[in-house]
Amino acid sequence: MGFEGFGEYAIDFYDGLEADNSKSYWDANLATYKADVRAPMEALLAELVPEFGDGFGEGKVFRPYRDVRFAKDKTPYKTHCGAVIEQGRGGGAYYVEVGPAGLRVGGGCFHFESDQLARFRKAVDTELRGAELAKILAKLEKAGWEVKGDRLKSKPRGFAEDHPRIELLKYRSVYAVRGWEPDDVLHERGALDRVRKAWRQVRAFNEWARDRVGPSEKPRR
Repeated sequence: MGFEGFGEYAIDFYDGLEADNSKSYWDANLATYKADVRAPMEALLAELVPEFGDGFGEGKVFRPYRDVRFAKDKTPYKTHCGAVIEQGRGGGAYYVEVGPAGLRVGGGCFHFESDQLARFRKAVDTELRGAELAKILAKLEKAGWEVKGDRLKSKPRGFAEDHPRIELLKYRSVYAVRGWEPDDVLHERGALDRVRKAWRQVRAFNEWARDRVGPSEKPRR
């Protein structure tokens, strides 16, 4: 079946999970998660892959379980459901998420391995490719996106303080996000239109990342 909106209790499910992040709550509400969250997210992604998957992959819905091995917070479940189309972390990604805050979308480079960071900085350092990215990000901000990421407090080694794109060079990850608070559209097919329109806006950023950064060549840990 095609996407017809997230289920009536999708937000209520995550509000409850934030209040009681336990296996007992999860097990008692698993049917709601599957019907109102997981199945609609899979349907949403299936409709978007034909347009956005070329050069990026098939896409996936993330597992609901948190990796708590090295985390201070040992709560077992994520308090949102995310999905992504990407060829490899860091080389451009189409992201969508539903949770207590409503519907969120994103794109760009959510994580860099060291080889990706080196390619990113090399591209930003050049006038043609660096200026292209600066223009893309400025256009996204003007359209209502928030550009975020992990940044150095000082300049990266090997670059001058007066580099014309020194602020971009400080990024160790860089991505754009925007969202909509819970409303009736979340539960309608119109949510698909929101995501599709947003992903079209972030396409230039993702294609820049795909062509200039690409997936990491380091072995997966």
